[in-house]
Amino acid sequence: MTLPVAIIISITCWVLASFLLPSLPEKKTTYSLFQVLDLSAIPYWANKAVSFILYAIIGYSLIELNSTFAIIRMRASVQTSLFLLFTAACPVLHQLHAGNITAIAILLSIYFLFKSYQAHQSSGDLFHSFLFIGIGSLAFPQFVILIPIWLIGAYNLQSLNIRSFFAAIIGWSIPYWFLFGHAYYHGDMALLYKPFIDLASFQPINFRNVSLSDTVTIAYLFILFAVSSIHCLVTSYQDKIRTRSYLRFLIFLNFCLFILLALQPMHIACLLSSLLVGVSILVGHLFVLTRNKISNLFFIFSLIGLISLYIFNLWMLL
Repeated sequence: MTLPVAIIISITCWVLASFLLPSLPEKKTTYSLFQVLDLSAIPYWANKAVSFILYAIIGYSLIELNSTFAIIRMRASVQTSLFLLFTAACPVLHQLHAGNITAIAILLSIYFLFKSYQAHQSSGDLFHSFLFIGIGSLAFPQFVILIPIWLIGAYNLQSLNIRSFFAAIIGWSIPYWFLFGHAYYHGDMALLYKPFIDLASFQPINFRNVSLSDTVTIAYLFILFAVSSIHCLVTSYQDKIRTRSYLRFLIFLNFCLFILLALQPMHIACLLSSLLVGVSILVGHLFVLTRNKISNLFFIFSLIGLISLYIFNLWMLL
């Protein structure tokens, strides 16, 4: 009953936040290509409904991801429950924004990357994996930073070679070829340059504009990430070699996302959505596979912390 209860709680939290924050200010974005979409024309309730549906799709995909690659060594849905509860506890993520697209893109990209594990013909899988990175980078240009992380992951998964490398580069460039065709046909070549201009404009590190609620949220998630990562590394001998590779990549990916958050805190809306995908899997791995007094206490404190985080985030936005 964990997943049904988590879904009910998540929906309740979303509805409560909608009533308490009927005029939640739209999260300002600097991604000029995403600004082409006029989200202001969408009704407020429809905006939130679409955002929730996208997160629900991600949650279901997390179950299928675990079923396909056995990351938690059993068919479990706790990672989906955690993901829905994490998003519910962050009202700033309830609105439709570029982070919804990047979260879906990173999940699909991880699926094809894991699928390429020790594959003799890995070019197709890496092509699709990097294709979704390219799609995500159209909405959030800094998504391109994932390319070297993915190449390192493909090398560790023993699926990177000359053919698969060029297949990955071609896959990443496909969305930009479509963007080029669209821009050329409409005579607006500036549209093609927008993602690259946004990517080149690296903002100076400035924590003054980071709200206290964002800082507390990131600190809470980092504690869960650190504890679950240590548990994965310490107990890795219990997992298969394939599963160890998957978990180590997720740890490396989320560690890099935390670093990027520290360097570019103004992108917290997009990065937080992508970060929750990996953190939910790692924390789910911890809660499902540990059964002792310490882990039970940590689970209870984590739930108390999550409830407190939701109340605190609501209070800060009132």
